[in-house]
Amino acid sequence: MFSRCRNAGAVASAVLSGIPFSSNALRTAHSTAVILISCVASAAFAQQDCCVGLQEPAPANAKRILRITSDPNNLPFSNEKREGFENKIAELVAKELGAEIQYSWRAQRRGFFRETLKENRADLVLGVPAHFDMALTTQPYYRSSYAFVYRKDRNLHIGSLDDPQLRKLKIGVEMIGNDGRNTPPAHALGDRGIIDNVVGYTVYGDYSQANPPARVIDAVARGDIDVAIAWGPLAGYFAKRAGVPLEVVPVTPAADPNLPFTFAIAMGVRKGDKQLQNELNAALARKRAEIDKILDEYGVPRVPDPPKQVATK
Repeated sequence: MFSRCRNAGAVASAVLSGIPFSSNALRTAHSTAVILISCVASAAFAQQDCCVGLQEPAPANAKRILRITSDPNNLPFSNEKREGFENKIAELVAKELGAEIQYSWRAQRRGFFRETLKENRADLVLGVPAHFDMALTTQPYYRSSYAFVYRKDRNLHIGSLDDPQLRKLKIGVEMIGNDGRNTPPAHALGDRGIIDNVVGYTVYGDYSQANPPARVIDAVARGDIDVAIAWGPLAGYFAKRAGVPLEVVPVTPAADPNLPFTFAIAMGVRKGDKQLQNELNAALARKRAEIDKILDEYGVPRVPDPPKQVATK
């Protein structure tokens, strides 16, 4: 049985394990209920040793070093082998700046930004929501959406949170933690009274396994759940690698009132480091086509900026 969670109000724009969550308003009683029944007990898996920062040696004889902190076990975003799309984009941008990268590795949990950018242990973090208040952010380099993921052989054809099928299907959603900070789909389903058929998958997961947030997509492929609602980059990447054909469809509408399902994603630097922000903005503009190619290779779904479709409720 799932553990109960307290303080079920949503919070302002933030990101954990590469997955954004946002709302500047308290959710309804239905939303509170879905959090209460669906919070997976993440404390058993989020071991202390997963979060300790490990720093690589500085590149020898480098004229310029760009210190980047990333999660070592969080594909498709990043890993210690530098196989994630954020790793590839970082390499592209660093080369454009004439710099070499010195990575420090830390699981993206609460405290990540305080202990990296704020304490001057890193120059740059990738994959943050645009206008994120804990960093000075660049121009966005992509906008993605939460997406439905389901097996093609089910012929579900779901694209909307208002599809009546969702009241009868077993739905998997990503859950952030045990204090009400949860993903927009979790709140949106609760607002619609879709509660009893929802299963929560913690984005923290079992850090002894590869890429813990992928478990919700694995569950769709196995048939443990009928449909998942997952952050687009994660959905697109793991759907392409599943053992069965999966459909990935961006959630519509693009937002509920005060609850977006699409997010513009940027790079974050220390507050006050305007010079690096400007350099990165210029590099991102020059390398736009190459960045798009990387995102395509990793199956990252993109949506227009800004979204125009909003639920009226």
